[in-house]
Amino acid sequence: MLKIGVLGAGHLGKIHIRCIKEIETFDFIGFYDADQTIADQVEKEFNIKKFNSIAELIEAVDVVDIVTPTISHFECASAALKKSKHVFIEKPLTTTLQEAKDLIELAKEANVKVQVGHVERFNPAFIAAKSFCSNPMFIETHRLAQFNPRGTDVPVVLDLMIHDIDIILSVVNSNIRKISASGVAIVSETPDIANARIEFDNGCVANLTASRISMKNMRKSRFFQRDAYIAVDFLTKEVEIIKLKNVEGEPDPLSMTIDLGEGKGQKEIFFEKPEVKPINAIKSELETFYNAIASNSTPEVTIFDGYRSLEVAYSIIEKVNSSANLL
Repeated sequence: MLKIGVLGAGHLGKIHIRCIKEIETFDFIGFYDADQTIADQVEKEFNIKKFNSIAELIEAVDVVDIVTPTISHFECASAALKKSKHVFIEKPLTTTLQEAKDLIELAKEANVKVQVGHVERFNPAFIAAKSFCSNPMFIETHRLAQFNPRGTDVPVVLDLMIHDIDIILSVVNSNIRKISASGVAIVSETPDIANARIEFDNGCVANLTASRISMKNMRKSRFFQRDAYIAVDFLTKEVEIIKLKNVEGEPDPLSMTIDLGEGKGQKEIFFEKPEVKPINAIKSELETFYNAIASNSTPEVTIFDGYRSLEVAYSIIEKVNSSANLL
């Protein structure tokens, strides 16, 4: 059993606390939050120990779960890694690429496990769909949210789009060739809506849109590949797959077919809705982190994955800022 503690007991921190209390393989030691009012409330609500400092909590555990604001990720993670503690850290990994690089070096020196909280990897809809994404050549994502002041301290690319960046990088096995992007700030000091186009060396193109000023919430991704279309709704947890197969001989009169033209034959259309098993994605990612530590295996979302997503996100932000300066 591994001793674990949580740094940060805000909205997401409380969700982590609830999940950890349900994971029997973790020995939940306690938490720390800089806001004394929040700390007192959480201690009473969850009947768990509150620590008086980050250092005190780190000393008491084997695993540190960092759910603090992004600006403090580096401080918390570096303190834990210097004490050779395993670290789970919410996305985005850090506020700068240099901080992320420094954490990678600290993790290597400490020889411990680090997992980044890109929770959409554990969304049951994506889990059901990812085995069908063999070689997507065009990807379109929409992540739209109604306005919420929480998260507006960072651009929408780091707040929302980074989820889809991570998903795309996990299914496209190719280096990035080119990034184009544009965006605009509407109600905050950083871009609230952004669009990016990522072109890969293998010819795949991904078109991403993120907004935090929409009238309704949407989290959809569509993957197009040879003879297949995969649609994933991360919000409603639904998957739709359309496949095309060559028709051999005479087609079934009741089947749906596409005539490809003179001499090119026909393709039959197949519709499929894979079973989406209900799971708690946050609890699942924490459980897999425990398994990675216990079995000395690679975490599902590594610190290198977190760095790569952050690197692409900052490239997009740079392009957004460049386009804004031209206006």
